[in-house]
Amino acid sequence: MSGPQRTRSRSKDSGQDGSRRAVVTGLGVVSPHGIGAEVFWKAVADGTSSLGPVTREGCENMPLRVAGEVRGFDAAETVEERYLVQTDRFTHFALAATQLALDDARYGRADIESPFSVGVVTAAGSGGGEFGQRELQNLWGQGSRYVGPYQSIAWFYAASTGQISIRNDFKGPCGVVAADEAGGLDALAHAALAVRNGTDTVVCGATEAPLAPYSIVCQLGYPELSRATEPDRAYRPFTDAACGFAPAEGGAVLVVEEEAAARDRGADVRATVAGHAATFTGPSRWAESRQGLARAIEGALAEAGCRPEEVDVVFADALGVPEADRAEALALADALGPHARRVPVTAPKTGMGRAYCAAPVLDVATAVLAMEHGLVPPTPHVFDVCHDLDVVAGRARPAQTHTALILGRGLMGSNSALVLRQGAVPSTDR
Repeated sequence: MSGPQRTRSRSKDSGQDGSRRAVVTGLGVVSPHGIGAEVFWKAVADGTSSLGPVTREGCENMPLRVAGEVRGFDAAETVEERYLVQTDRFTHFALAATQLALDDARYGRADIESPFSVGVVTAAGSGGGEFGQRELQNLWGQGSRYVGPYQSIAWFYAASTGQISIRNDFKGPCGVVAADEAGGLDALAHAALAVRNGTDTVVCGATEAPLAPYSIVCQLGYPELSRATEPDRAYRPFTDAACGFAPAEGGAVLVVEEEAAARDRGADVRATVAGHAATFTGPSRWAESRQGLARAIEGALAEAGCRPEEVDVVFADALGVPEADRAEALALADALGPHARRVPVTAPKTGMGRAYCAAPVLDVATAVLAMEHGLVPPTPHVFDVCHDLDVVAGRARPAQTHTALILGRGLMGSNSALVLRQGAVPSTDR
């Protein structure tokens, strides 16, 4: 949807206190729970589980038996054929989620002062494995003449950033975070930095499609990957029955704008990106991730000007590996002090799987919706918590939440923390 044409004149420092704040105005979600933020939120709030047997072609006999698949997704409903034929499923998700986010923000062509005022940042861990596998099979089975030219770009982890930019004529600062799971939060931090440095709007997020045969084989080397065969037992972090994580496909895209620019066009400011920090502690060194994650939390709180006791809800990384879960619980205690025992902790991803770089971005979308609805969603399949955390289990918990802490860690050793504030943040709070 597009608003009426309007003329705006803003200086680079357009906030009343001389700062430029990054705010979230739109959400687009493509997930195992369904397509669109409303469908997604209903499933998350109800504690629905969308984990199930892996049914993608060629994956039926793989050691990975349970995952979160995006079902009923038809990219052709929202994306033109010329983009579909040159892109992988993970980019199809990204293009569809971008359109949903732009629609949700009511951001149309008439809202763009210049193509150079809109940037794009995405994160990706696996890239276009399904497209790449298909073309390589053509090469081996039929010869080089049967390999299409788009093989050179469709597998690339930067493909989604490029295609979103091209399709929408966004020519502002563009980038990609090629990383493990924490990269989704880092992409949002890059977007917020671009806004503070002068860009009016950044489309950002992450989508993944790791459920093709080649992609699954690559994941089988992860000892953290759950081999459970029953969906309700495959992903149970913070419990004695934790046996790893169930992977997922899908993801989320957000529209992040400079606050004054968003208000000028009449957009709803849904949340403020208040603080972020990241550290690195090495691959699978879960005991060491305690210190790294705690430092990231402390850094994010400091940037947000937020005291530990102001955190109303924590969206946990929740890897589902006993040593990693213990390190996360201890990191929260280190960073939040006594408040770590009182603050509600949730991990809605246990009901849909861990979508690698997209997992924490889905948590960000959930956090925005949770703050708007005054409801902390539950952690599906988790009841018998064995750590000193107030994990929300069973049913959603009514709560006035104004500040959310979202955590992400990667299998390769990245740690990231992000602080979101509900709506706009008064200048006196910064």
